[in-house]
Amino acid sequence: MWSRNNSNKRQVATLDTDPEKVVRQVEELSNWLDANPHINGCKTYENLHLFLRTSKYDIDRAKKKLRTFYQMRAERPEWFDERDPKLPEIQELLDLGVFLPIGNDVEQRMVVVIRTAAHDPKKHTQNNVFKTSKMILDLLLKMEPDSCSKGIVAILDMQGVQLGHALQLNPKLIKRSVESWTAYPCQPKLLEFTNAPGHVNFFLNTFRVFMTPKIRSRLVVRREGTTVQCDQLPPELGGQGLSYKDLAVKWKQLIEENANFYVEQSKYKSILK
Repeated sequence: MWSRNNSNKRQVATLDTDPEKVVRQVEELSNWLDANPHINGCKTYENLHLFLRTSKYDIDRAKKKLRTFYQMRAERPEWFDERDPKLPEIQELLDLGVFLPIGNDVEQRMVVVIRTAAHDPKKHTQNNVFKTSKMILDLLLKMEPDSCSKGIVAILDMQGVQLGHALQLNPKLIKRSVESWTAYPCQPKLLEFTNAPGHVNFFLNTFRVFMTPKIRSRLVVRREGTTVQCDQLPPELGGQGLSYKDLAVKWKQLIEENANFYVEQSKYKSILK
């Protein structure tokens, strides 16, 4: 006998293989955006399909996520405005490799490495770190919608973390960061902190306060190494893939080649009252 979870999975799989029904649902989302112009969301088929897939083909959930996502883009100009890859502050963070997609894990989910301490807190603002990371995440969603729709596996490498990094993250910024992850059309399936100092749980407790119980259950802390199974893990994490340095070069080039993408993306954000 099917459990509720299995029934839901079967329903999603059926929808995913019923192109005509998916097209009707995407059209319904497009019409809904037409009727709610203040949301000012991107109405391409690819974009609406991604929101639909990551909402398990539930129209109401997709509408809620679209509304939340584009409102976030309007309310956080420090992350979503002036996204020119050639800006010096963006160039420096791209060179450092603060956010590095590496490939799929054994479940075909997208794996990203977030280097929480790669930047100099005396030189780089946390908001610019978040801006650069979200520039890469936005391009990743465009380039790899299939694996991103299956979820994001994040390895947060804390190697070299200092007090200055922690002091940059006040509760308001932590709350906004956690909310941004759930607003995106790609669910975090694992948040694995590695190379974590002994006192890390004291710091992470603030993050846990703002997480839903489901996301909180997906947070793991390790002193070293990773449990993530991915053929493209970098040497810094015990794998044989590209190094952090090479990944940074790769993604900097991709970001610069897609500068027009960020100009186009800047059009889409809610009109705040």
